Amino acid sequence: MTEEPRPTLEAVAARAGVSRATVSRVVNGDPGVREVLAEKVRRAVDELGYVPNRAARSLVTRRHDAVAVVIAEPETRVFADPFFALQLRGISKELTAHDIQLVLLLTEGRDDHERVGRYLAGGHVDGALVFSLHLDDPLPGIIRRAGVPTVFGGRPGWPRAEGGEPDAPYVDCDNRGGAREAVRYLVGRGRRRIAHITGALDQTSAVDRLDGYRDVLADVDPGLIAEGDFTPAGGERAMRELLDRAPELDAVFAANDLTASGALRVLRERGRRVPDDVAVVGFDDMLAVAEQTEPPLTTVRQDIEEMGRLMAGILLRERGGAAGPDGEAEGGGGPAGVVLPTALVRRASA
Repeated sequence: MTEEPRPTLEAVAARAGVSRATVSRVVNGDPGVREVLAEKVRRAVDELGYVPNRAARSLVTRRHDAVAVVIAEPETRVFADPFFALQLRGISKELTAHDIQLVLLLTEGRDDHERVGRYLAGGHVDGALVFSLHLDDPLPGIIRRAGVPTVFGGRPGWPRAEGGEPDAPYVDCDNRGGAREAVRYLVGRGRRRIAHITGALDQTSAVDRLDGYRDVLADVDPGLIAEGDFTPAGGERAMRELLDRAPELDAVFAANDLTASGALRVLRERGRRVPDDVAVVGFDDMLAVAEQTEPPLTTVRQDIEEMGRLMAGILLRERGGAAGPDGEAEGGGGPAGVVLPTALVRRASA
């Protein structure tokens, strides 16, 4: 059976009664075509089932209609943590709305960094969305050398580029303010020995949440702070350390919901009632976690999906393919940060 040839630009032009050049302009998103003609072309495209040749289109537009999403974590972490799924969903929704392909790149070691750098420099994508960076991560320098437009998820913590170049745009939540609200809530509930399980302290979100905790409890006993890593296992380990050295603690602020879930398991093992003996507050409000813990988790909500959508929107604006995101960039003009507010969500754990 012979396969039918794919419809061509010429066929669409003949069906619509316009020139080939007009069809090309409509297909490539040129806004300068009169709406009556553009509608004829779109109708002919639908009737014929015309699919643009992306390779040929990229030669004309110098665009690839693809964006790389780079997550600086191993795949075992990415696929186990619902935070990443939420952020990817927000990114995907925005890219899909503009017919842009998402290319997912994960990094686990130095070989992966070099691979990502080669891919980005190879002209395969129009830009990159990068998140979950660590302070010693070489990716910012690699991406800068690749020369692709980039938006970061999370406040950058690395030094500015040589020559004083501004940092790339980023999207984050008010980590420090959210942490302050969580700790003030615990203080207001009469808790006096409030511990903190940090996230991975080579990430700015964890540092900001620790700073917010210290803003409220300036003279806190260092023994009430234990380092975690944003995972349930890290929360379990840190909770055991805290109970061993500060058994009189009566509250815990955990750096994220997964950490809190691990802490709750250990408190239950040790016979501590939540919230009667120990109140627990998390951070993120990931419903797949916060509503499933026992008891359901009081936590600080950040809109993770919206953060992903805004990252993609900013990148598309820089690329010239979409309007700017809702909200003002800090500092006005040029690359800057968009910081979303947080809110405390009260449930049964505190």
